[in-house]
Amino acid sequence: MQQSTTLSHADAARIITVIQRELEKNGQGAAIAVTDAHGELIAFLRTDGCKLPSITIAINKAFTAARERRPTAAIGAESRQAPFPMSNFGDPRYTAWGGGLPIVVQGEVVGAVGVSGLSEEEDIALAQLGVNLFAQ
Repeated sequence: MQQSTTLSHADAARIITVIQRELEKNGQGAAIAVTDAHGELIAFLRTDGCKLPSITIAINKAFTAARERRPTAAIGAESRQAPFPMSNFGDPRYTAWGGGLPIVVQGEVVGAVGVSGLSEEEDIALAQLGVNLFAQ
């Protein structure tokens, strides 16, 4: 029998809250998505001022980070070195834009967070705030 740790809705809400506070502090708008280890959505927030395309992009960033078990920026860096279409992954939800990070607890990916709406660097930094809640 295999046992695994999973994110709860309360965990996802904590992630969203910490990122939302940072966005509000800076007067910025973005979309925040939190998924389970399979990349399926647990929680989502679109803050005031968020551009509409960022909704899907944030969800896809979290999906990709969870499914690939690594940051989406790393996937993007690899695809720029040896160009190949993201469609090679077999799912149109895969993205190579930075801002999706896996959440790792005791060496196991338990979910992911995706942020979209700002520059890649800002999206990554905001997603990291959520991941840091589970740093060991």
